[in-house]
Amino acid sequence: MAITSDVKFGVGVRIPQPDLVNLFGCSIGDESMIGPFVEIQAGAVIGRRCRIQSHSFICEGVVIEDEVFVGHGVMFINDRLPRATNADGTPKGKGDWIMEGTTVERGVSIGSNATILAGLVVGEESIVGAGAVVTTDVPAFSVVVGNPARIVRDTRERGPN
Repeated sequence: MAITSDVKFGVGVRIPQPDLVNLFGCSIGDESMIGPFVEIQAGAVIGRRCRIQSHSFICEGVVIEDEVFVGHGVMFINDRLPRATNADGTPKGKGDWIMEGTTVERGVSIGSNATILAGLVVGEESIVGAGAVVTTDVPAFSVVVGNPARIVRDTRERGPN
């Protein structure tokens, strides 16, 4: 596991087990916490006061704004058409695919084992349920669950705890 020298750390970033993470060319904001077995790729941005739980994968092109919770085993995807090879059978290289970024807005909570597909916006203060597969943008203040994820309520509604 590795933390490369081009990672930009804010003030007070906590990585309790630094030898159990892969961080490459990313940016991590002030007071954020990165759990073990997390990989954050080059070009990804983590905001301030975020919590990234263990076994999560944050790929190139993902921007996570401030105060976001990312549960255990959350996966981000940045390619809508992943293939190992080109049409002629040659292995795909860096220039053979289109990276599509994803933005997770301020105050979002993403439950464990959720998958967030490429090119989406997860709106402010929304909640993505555990195991959800997010295939479309999530409006601000929405709670989404299921596969594919669908809106079940508004986060501003008070319901049973």
